[in-house]
Amino acid sequence: METYSHDGLIFDVTDAGPSDGRLVIALHGFPEDRHCWRQITSRLNDSGYRVLAPDQRGYSPAARPAGRRSYVASKLDRDVLALADAAEVDRFDVVGHDWGGLVAWDLAARHPDRVRSVASLSTPHPRALIDSMLRSTQLLHSWYMGFFQLPWVPERVLGLGGGSRGVDALVRGGLDKASAERYAVRFADPAAMTGPLNWYRALPLGQRDPTPNVGVPALYVWSDGDRFLTRSAAERTRSYVTGPYRFEVLAGQNHWLPTNAAAEVAPLLLDHLAAASE
Repeated sequence: METYSHDGLIFDVTDAGPSDGRLVIALHGFPEDRHCWRQITSRLNDSGYRVLAPDQRGYSPAARPAGRRSYVASKLDRDVLALADAAEVDRFDVVGHDWGGLVAWDLAARHPDRVRSVASLSTPHPRALIDSMLRSTQLLHSWYMGFFQLPWVPERVLGLGGGSRGVDALVRGGLDKASAERYAVRFADPAAMTGPLNWYRALPLGQRDPTPNVGVPALYVWSDGDRFLTRSAAERTRSYVTGPYRFEVLAGQNHWLPTNAAAEVAPLLLDHLAAASE
């Protein structure tokens, strides 16, 4: 599978591993793309898992609907369910990073009949994140979320210097330069950045329907060098998981776990997947 269609949109997908292997869907974050999973995917494939990694709504060139209402959590969830349907799989495991982690948590909470297990890299349960903004320094670390609410200005700022300002910011945040420069291709095109930024702009629309508790087996991997997500938010996640739960802290790593810490993350994922019951 190279693409799939849903809601009038066409999504690009990387499909790797045995076609009859247990399905894992991997969801990237901002401002990543599906290729951020390559190192982890190869390790999962070696253990017999099939991994589907889509470029999500707003990122695939043929999946850029206008308006922030097109990026509410329910629509993001349904995109993932449609991918599993296209693969003709009823139940799957989901792993997400950054924004992909928020989608993974929400999907697992609302669709336990489809999601066998959930793993989130860096990103706490959405309600833990909101809770920590009120009770810790998390709000200071999330200042950019407020900036991204502005119309058109963030697109222009990220595109300054052909995207070079965005590259510098990502590298300062710990991302390797090669990945940062790949994402800068999107930064340089304001029209290509509106979709990814609309994920942030849609956040206020979901406050009346917060993510429920998660009952399926869950793995949460956080790093103590994360500049964006605090220990307070990470530790509060336990309160919103009612099923089997494993919390791992990677010392000395930063926010970009799929890219920078694949060798540490992959064994944790394999243990988690093996422990998750049907």
